[in-house]
Amino acid sequence: MVAIIKTGNSIHNIFNYNENKVKQDVAECIGEGNYPMEVDKMNINVKLNRLLKQAALNDNVKRNSVHISLNFDPSETASLSKEKLMNIANTYMDKIGFGQQPYLVYQHHDSGHPHIHIVSIKIREDGSRIDTQNIGRNQSEIARKEIEQSFGLIVAEGRRKNQKQELQSISMGKVQYGRIESKKAIANILNLVLPTYKYSSLPELNAVLQQYNVLADRGSENSRIFQSKGLVYRILDKNGKAIGVPIKASDFYNKPTLKYLEEKFASNKTGQLQHRNRVKNAIDLALLGNKTSLPELEKVLKKEGINIVLRKNNQGLLYGITYIDHSTKCVFNGSALGKAYSAKIIQERCGLSTELMQKNISFDYVTQDHKSVDSHFAIGKLTDILTQSEHVNNYVPNQLKGKRKKKKRRGQSDNQ
Repeated sequence: MVAIIKTGNSIHNIFNYNENKVKQDVAECIGEGNYPMEVDKMNINVKLNRLLKQAALNDNVKRNSVHISLNFDPSETASLSKEKLMNIANTYMDKIGFGQQPYLVYQHHDSGHPHIHIVSIKIREDGSRIDTQNIGRNQSEIARKEIEQSFGLIVAEGRRKNQKQELQSISMGKVQYGRIESKKAIANILNLVLPTYKYSSLPELNAVLQQYNVLADRGSENSRIFQSKGLVYRILDKNGKAIGVPIKASDFYNKPTLKYLEEKFASNKTGQLQHRNRVKNAIDLALLGNKTSLPELEKVLKKEGINIVLRKNNQGLLYGITYIDHSTKCVFNGSALGKAYSAKIIQERCGLSTELMQKNISFDYVTQDHKSVDSHFAIGKLTDILTQSEHVNNYVPNQLKGKRKKKKRRGQSDNQ
């Protein structure tokens, strides 16, 4: 089991996110904790107001909402009934100190692995605040291990270690010009990347190859090599500049020519589909509720096994972005994931992430281990959702809004 804890300053955000999933028929509210009635007897107002009223007992706590995701291995899908998921949720909340808090449990069906989301608050009934500093590292980790054992779940230990080894191997495997014979050095990287990563275009492939200081180059559009549909491979220096003599694709034993790659592009597209949402969800989760700069986003995603490759022009302006998921070995150009993940919109979201995440942008949790201010992330495998945004600050659905009081006209008395 993988547990993810995220705190925020808007109960509406996390509540609306889960309720919107319900409206999209990709989730259902399966239970509650410390509510006056069962969840199937409550309307949307009752569910939200219970949280809001208790949170209002302490206005000094700005980050008063708690959003928890419990993720399970895909092989456990059949064995996780709603009853068992609720038992796990209740046990987990007790063990991390939230057993007496009001909370809602949602089961989501839009990913390749079973998982639930829990919506709660940090304010107790007496108005005191629950301290969540290092809760992911301490209480949550203890709870996770005990629950895995008592409920017979697949152990999540070791995933973060494996991911670190994967990223370290990339750093150590970078080609250094002159260290060994160029053709052999490039061949080693091609043998590692070409059969294992799923890329559907030359820019996506190059995003991976450049991690190892290698480039697949067609030349300029007016060049002879481009016109003849040729391809060469080059070694790059530490600044990303080509160095040494280019080597024709046909000179390598496995003949990684443009024709070969184009066949791989077509076949890889199908393999990418089931994993594309892991990257989308990782981005959305990193940007949820907090103002996050682009460098900070890169840092967060790297901890989750996802590298960002930025493409800039000669003036240093960002015009393209590619995501490399080393866990699923999938590569995605930003625009291929959707407009919300393109270079232009990502820059906007990094600059205005708090405002944007109050829109209807969908996200879901991802895999691997990740630590933030109040959270410790360990993450597993995921699939696809679609997003749609609308520009509304502090968005609240119409059915949650109270009736507006009519303004009194000048001179109108209270007794009229």
